[in-house]
Amino acid sequence: MKKNRLWLLVLLAAAVAAFFAFDLGRFLSLAYIKGAQADFAALYAERPFVVAGIYFAAYVAVTALSLPGAAVMTLLGGAVFGLVAGTVIVSFASSIGATLAMLAARYVLRDSVKNRFGARLADIDRGIEREGAFYLFTLRLVPVFPFFVINLLMGLTKMKAGTFYWVSQLGMLAGTVVYVNAGTQLAKIESLAGIVSPGLLASFVLLGVFPLVAKKIVDAVKARRVYAKWAARRPTKFDRNMVVIGAGAAGLVTSYIAAAVKAKVTLVEQHRMGGDCLNYGCVPSKALIKTATLVRQMRHSADYGVKRAEFELDFAQVMDRVASVVKAIEPHDSVERYTGLGVDVRLGRALIVDPWHVQITAADGSGTQTLSTRSIVVATGAAPLVPPLPGLDVVGYRTSDTLWDLRELPRRLVVLGGGPIGCELAQAFARLGSQVTQIEMLPRLMVREDEEVSHHVRGALESDGVTVLTGHKALRCGVDDGQRWIEVEAGGSARRITFDLLLCAVGRVARLAGFGLEELGIPTQRTVVTDEYLQTIYPNILAAGDVAGPFQFTHTASHQAWYAAVNGLFGTFKRFKADYSVIPWCTFTDPEVARVGLNEQEAKEKGIAFEVTRYGIDDLDRAIADSAAHGWVKVLTVPGKDRILGVTIVGVHAGDLLVEYVLAMRHGLGLNKILGTIHTYPTLAEANKYAAGEWKRAHAPHRLLRWVERYHAWRRG
Repeated sequence: MKKNRLWLLVLLAAAVAAFFAFDLGRFLSLAYIKGAQADFAALYAERPFVVAGIYFAAYVAVTALSLPGAAVMTLLGGAVFGLVAGTVIVSFASSIGATLAMLAARYVLRDSVKNRFGARLADIDRGIEREGAFYLFTLRLVPVFPFFVINLLMGLTKMKAGTFYWVSQLGMLAGTVVYVNAGTQLAKIESLAGIVSPGLLASFVLLGVFPLVAKKIVDAVKARRVYAKWAARRPTKFDRNMVVIGAGAAGLVTSYIAAAVKAKVTLVEQHRMGGDCLNYGCVPSKALIKTATLVRQMRHSADYGVKRAEFELDFAQVMDRVASVVKAIEPHDSVERYTGLGVDVRLGRALIVDPWHVQITAADGSGTQTLSTRSIVVATGAAPLVPPLPGLDVVGYRTSDTLWDLRELPRRLVVLGGGPIGCELAQAFARLGSQVTQIEMLPRLMVREDEEVSHHVRGALESDGVTVLTGHKALRCGVDDGQRWIEVEAGGSARRITFDLLLCAVGRVARLAGFGLEELGIPTQRTVVTDEYLQTIYPNILAAGDVAGPFQFTHTASHQAWYAAVNGLFGTFKRFKADYSVIPWCTFTDPEVARVGLNEQEAKEKGIAFEVTRYGIDDLDRAIADSAAHGWVKVLTVPGKDRILGVTIVGVHAGDLLVEYVLAMRHGLGLNKILGTIHTYPTLAEANKYAAGEWKRAHAPHRLLRWVERYHAWRRG
């Protein structure tokens, strides 16, 4: 295939070179065709089909090869064939030639461009899939944009050839008619510039702008249609600029931004301020992991030169500490703080009754109030997914939401799920002394990560005493003689595992019910369906955070909050597309697993070419000093370039180390910039510099260095 591409590229280059080498362009000059007009007309009168066929083929060739002269040939078509026949011939020839140019660019260039700019090209392809035909049509209407450039650029996208052809045929028709009509008066034309006068060019520009205006009108009509059944309820004045439902990360940040720009905003929370992250997720789990890590270090104190460290574990005290950590952070997300920031905070249940009204039922039962509002942001978060496992209610279970009032350490714990939450909690409880069995239906833990990462995490869990059962499907639960059990199947055989506590950690689902979305007809799937601006079918109702997806991270929810706030408050004038181009995440096992961008698994699935640079943290001075010399930094780059496609770090404080790469990717900095940055010694952050050094070593200019070696030898005499 590569050889075929090379031959095609050579043929195209040879054809273009021959065109200029033999000065064939002289036959496509205005002076030449004016002088030869009579001869062409005579030939056409004698052999109309032959002349038309040769002209058609020549026109296709000129446009397919992106040669200069298409405008002159169009004039010739009008002069020889007349307005109607000339328009038909030129229209089809130009569209076919343009399509061939597009296909040639796709065949020869797309793969190399994809290899270098895979992630960006994927975003463009998604845009082309949605509205590519519309924008191509707009570009075709405006002769300001060189058509041959449009042909080549569209070849780099995934636009279907059929779509490209018919849109080009339709979009170029107006310009074709103008030039063919001018050709019928060829003798009067002194220059090509005279054909398209400033007035005519302005008309074309207006014609090109028309579809954009039309799209705005269509969007307005669609919005009017979706609001039609509620039109009678639209208030003339509004109590609020924005009402935000849910006081988790997305809701808190959205309401804060709204208040910061002096909007009148109400934040409604039906349960606890701070949402899942503060009360059930990030904060308590990391507090528990810290204690579990300390216990592990004391059990392995010999690793640090301490022969024996004695301790007495009180699990109730451990969980009290977790609760105290949550309580210490609560003021950051409290009613008092956000009230002080200018947010009207209401504790209660919110119900969207129509696109402009939210009914709030107070948590203390004091009554209800309905507020009118310009915009609404749904930020209701997500809840643990409980699988439909027979007998689950009989044996009882906990989730990451209901775990934190536990005060007695379970002797035998079953963790259902091999994702990040399951792995973090399985390891923590094993270190605290539980006999933990982790069950995962898929072939390995943390399947979104590379296989080597999954294997490394599994090894770490097993070294802490976790029994990891991958490829095991949970069938049912039950109780016999007071003993709780779960039955699992693998390889066609089933067995039972007894336990004292079952923890469900198989994922989280968006909270969609009970807020009025169904009554308003707002589409939901696994999340609220939104566009790239986070708007629902009602442009003034937006969603952010876990309830909107596509990521369920606190930092992503906060990131989305800016777009929800700005688009909700100022979307009438300017909207911003939510940017997910650089999203980091971390699993807080020991070692931590942190990633941003592509890993090897995803790059291969997407067909994106990459190079791998790897640095082993076992070679890092600070890691050795800390008895934490395990893990690695793995960087994916564009082949032959230092541009970063993705990074995976496995090791102590991997989540902190990743930030440097997140910054680099966000601002287009490559490994050379990281290598040229001074990193404090001795720190774990040096791992990033050494990884960049590994890349530099692999791309050393060996030929130049051989000459430098000779130079030094010469200098020695």
